[in-house]
Amino acid sequence: MKLTLAFSIVLLSWSNVFGQGKTIDKIVAQIGDNVVLLSDIQSQKLQALQGGVTLTPEIDCQILEELMFQYLLLNQAELDSIVVSDEQVDAEMESKIRVIEQQIGSREKLEEFYGKSVNQIKREFRPIIKDQLLSREMERQLTSVISVSPKDVERFYNALPMDSIPLINSQLSFQQIVVYPEVTLSDKERAFKQLDEIRNGIVREGKSFGTQARIHSMDPGSASKGGEIKATRGMMVPQFEASVFSLSVGDVSEVFESTYGYHILKLIDRKGDNYTCQHILIIPNFENSSLEAAAIRVDSCFQLLKQGKITWNEAVVKFSNDEATMQNQGVITNPITGEQTWDMEDLNQVDQQIYILTNSMEKGDISEPNLYTNLMERKQGVRIVRLMERTSPHRANLTDDYTLVQRATQNEKRGEVLQKWTEAKIKNAYIKIDKEYQNCEFRNEWISQ
Repeated sequence: MKLTLAFSIVLLSWSNVFGQGKTIDKIVAQIGDNVVLLSDIQSQKLQALQGGVTLTPEIDCQILEELMFQYLLLNQAELDSIVVSDEQVDAEMESKIRVIEQQIGSREKLEEFYGKSVNQIKREFRPIIKDQLLSREMERQLTSVISVSPKDVERFYNALPMDSIPLINSQLSFQQIVVYPEVTLSDKERAFKQLDEIRNGIVREGKSFGTQARIHSMDPGSASKGGEIKATRGMMVPQFEASVFSLSVGDVSEVFESTYGYHILKLIDRKGDNYTCQHILIIPNFENSSLEAAAIRVDSCFQLLKQGKITWNEAVVKFSNDEATMQNQGVITNPITGEQTWDMEDLNQVDQQIYILTNSMEKGDISEPNLYTNLMERKQGVRIVRLMERTSPHRANLTDDYTLVQRATQNEKRGEVLQKWTEAKIKNAYIKIDKEYQNCEFRNEWISQ
């Protein structure tokens, strides 16, 4: 079975290329035309340590085998003429840049630390990221036909030793009916006019864009920084980026609309796909009468449910105007896992209010109407919440945790397929391993007997 380490293997480490001192390097393995360096193993150990993994005496051998497996996949991808698009490479590159950026503090600090511009970093790592994506796609194609039947799942579960069956924390699932107040045409016109006046003060009267952003902008992420945003193409909504890439440095945009509200921005700097701008957002405010109307509507829904005059599913269709949940019986999807269940850690990150509402509720209970702020979309509304399910902490079982066991069964089958493929490919591949690592207890026979 393919090794599963607690960290992500990358063909070469970011820290290896940029951050390491003068380390004596050497080739420790060769698979076809590709080589594994000692520094590759060392940098992966550093990543593991930073990720909280306890280093064991066997970890060098585990890392080496995983890297050799990745190169075996890469060799096959080249033979099969697998292609990954430039767009995929760019997106993966940007994702990795953002992770490092968050760890180090900012894009400027990243460039200062490595002594290179972000564009230089991207150019150097482009072939590495492409190889990584090719290996990943090869693995996906090898395992794409895997399917498991209910009998497979039951057989897998029954074969597990009791101490290997995981403990499952309490899981909760929720439904909601939300009514957002209507934003009228006059509300939008008022917001547009307010922002247009702010723009005129900046363009015609010379007022500071940063000061106006601090005073007026409704964007919580940038207002306190004078509206400053540093981003790259693909990070912002299309209307925003269309404005960014139509401006010259120093220009202030006209007022434009997005799903968030009305915007103006000033372009500070742009290099390739990367840009820095200042931004002011004005969100159309609804009148108090619209919020009151929403509250009355939700209360009417609540009373009908309480009296049993309407079912929950009927109420969702008739009353809710929340696009994220109105089409699926009001079920609230956990954005962290993509599933319909939540644990307490996820709730605390995404929607603390829902725990307060439902903490003392039983399965099937419905909360009274409450004001609700959708932090993702920056909208305020009124909602009621229904507790669908609350499980107690328990060992995984086929009744309550079938999806979890099914996924574990699929993973085992995936591992079996990759194991057989690896064994077959090793026999016909050119493989050379440094004598220092020939005593490793590999899972596969990389060294001919």
